[in-house]
Parts: sequence; C-alpha cells; structure tokens
Amino acid sequence: MKSGTIILVLVGLALVLGGCQFVQTRNKLATERETINAEWSQVDADLQRRADLIPNLVETVKGYAKEETGIFTSLANARAAMIGAKTPAERIEANNQLTGALGRLLVVAESYPNLKANENFKQLQFSLEGTENRILQARRRYNDAVKNYNTDLSLFPGNVVAGLSGFQREDAYFKTEPGARNAPKVQF
Repeated sequence: MKSGTIILVLVGLALVLGGCQFVQTRNKLATERETINAEWSQVDADLQRRADLIPNLVETVKGYAKEETGIFTSLANARAAMIGAKTPAERIEANNQLTGALGRLLVVAESYPNLKANENFKQLQFSLEGTENRILQARRRYNDAVKNYNTDLSLFPGNVVAGLSGFQREDAYFKTEPGARNAPKVQF
C-alpha cells in the first residue's frame, strides 16, 4: 500500500469514529434535555395541585380569621402569578411568592384553636403536607436533571457538540429563598 492510501484510510476512520462520537454525544444531550422537560412537568403538576388546594384552605380559614385580609390577598396574588407564569423561571419565582404567603397563612391559623380542630382544615393541611413532600422530591429530581445536562454540556466533547448543535445551558434551578431558611415563629 502506498502511504497516501494509508493516510486516506486513517482519515476516513477518524471521520467515522468522530461522527459516531458526535451523534452519541448529541443524542445524550437531547435525552438529558427531554429528562429536564419531563422532570419540570412533574414539578409543574405538583405546583398546580398545591395551587388548587389553596382556595379551599383559604375559604376554611376565612370563616375563622376574617380580619386577615392582607394574607388572603397576597395568597390570591401569588396563586394568580403561579397560574399565569409561562416559563420555568417565572413559575419558580411565583412558587417562592406562594410559599411565603402560604407560610404566613399557616402561622395565622395557629392563632385560632377552633380552626385547628376543624376536620376540613386538618384534611386540607394533610393534603397540603403530602403535596409539599411531592414538590420537594420533584424539585430534587429536576435540579439533578439540570445539573447532569449542564455538566455534560460543559465537558468535552459535549461543549463542542452543543456549540455545533445549538444546545444551551439550562439555568432555571429551584433554589431556596434566603427568607425560607428561617422557620416562622409561632406563638400561642
């Protein structure tokens, strides 16, 4: 064989192997992006369930705590923002507002012993607690999916494939708001 033929064979082999690696990496990034979308859908469904529980909770509390209109208004506004949010980042921000308003509502409920004894309130609180646990788990899975995707996007050959294929970094992580790290004070 001539050296020119050997070079052509080696170049051809390198192109085939490089093409296979490109396709494999691109498929992995596409799969991870779809995993992010699927995990976000689960977060979104759990957030919607919580938003659906809130009107019932508010109506139950209103019967006992009529003077707490500021909290009811902030809950209604936060819920409207949640429902109107279009992007994951907007939904995350609305969720933070809703979480804060809901926390204030539950603190107010502590001041009304008859409300705490109300069976409907207890059931709604139990449902809300279960939903909050599902949201926590869904948020973790979503953040893990985002982390895995962003990591693969940053590493070679993912960064090259991403640049050539139009994949972009996903920055909509769920994060704890600074005020959410402090437990609300409940006084009896």
